[in-house]
Amino acid sequence: QVQLVESGGGLVQPGGSLRLSCAASGSIFSINVMGWYRQAPGKERELVARISSGGTTDYADSVKGRFTISRGNAKNTVYLRMNSLKPEDTAVYYCNAGSVLYTYWGQGTQVTVSS
Repeated sequence: QVQLVESGGGLVQPGGSLRLSCAASGSIFSINVMGWYRQAPGKERELVARISSGGTTDYADSVKGRFTISRGNAKNTVYLRMNSLKPEDTAVYYCNAGSVLYTYWGQGTQVTVSS
């Protein structure tokens, strides 16, 4: 089992920045990819960014050049730096971790971009 705890969401004005953090605990040795998804009201959950155990990153087209995913030195923490935020980035952001057999989700953190 893997537990994921997110932090860092909040209210920010358009053009502002936020950093989300996700700390994994439990059977972290089994994780081979970690990432962030988001779900806006009335929309499906979508991939925002992910990073493999080897450091390969992948981003949604809508956030390329604005968001950066990274891992902490201990490899059990993943960060999402979000710059130049837009109102359409408003959503609940979920941390995700995947192993060969299982997918784990955090509880979600609200990000609201509004003036």
